[in-house]
Amino acid sequence: MPKHTLIAYVEDVPGVLNRVASLFRRRNFNIDSLTVGRTEQAGVSRLTVVVDATDAGARIVEANLYKLVNVLRVDDLTHKPALNRELGLVKVKVTAATRSQVLEFVDMFRARVVDVDEESLVIEVTGTPEKIGKFEMVLRPYGILELVRTGSVSMARGHDKLSANPPLVRAEVAASAADDHSHAGVSMSV
Repeated sequence: MPKHTLIAYVEDVPGVLNRVASLFRRRNFNIDSLTVGRTEQAGVSRLTVVVDATDAGARIVEANLYKLVNVLRVDDLTHKPALNRELGLVKVKVTAATRSQVLEFVDMFRARVVDVDEESLVIEVTGTPEKIGKFEMVLRPYGILELVRTGSVSMARGHDKLSANPPLVRAEVAASAADDHSHAGVSMSV
């Protein structure tokens, strides 16, 4: 099943991540990767969700995300030129005989050693998820003791911002509802 990368701008309030994860659970979509971080705009966080879904399934997810109260904007980066990066930390077993071989792979993958022990190295590697996967593959024969990956973060290429100051959709709807008394008491999230 193809993977889709969705970017969701959400209000930075407690419970948002739980609501988003619950939506994916209820709709039976498998989250391949999920990362959350602050944006340049105060009070707005950005979720990068990689999900196993068809094009139609991704549109259903996107539409359902908009139904969540704290979701401000959703963009599907799947078919747009974008940068995808991930961070991986790998603790690999080494001996006197294998240490130099592992260090050659570290150089080859433009990774770096962040901790050294007599019997292990901890290596930090960044890049596309495919690069991290290949790095893991070449180190596996040496004995990976521990591995952690952050999940993918994505950004559209080019000078245009994907979402310049995403509008606070809920606030705008509330303000327009206050101006238009015929909608008083109606709560909308999109």
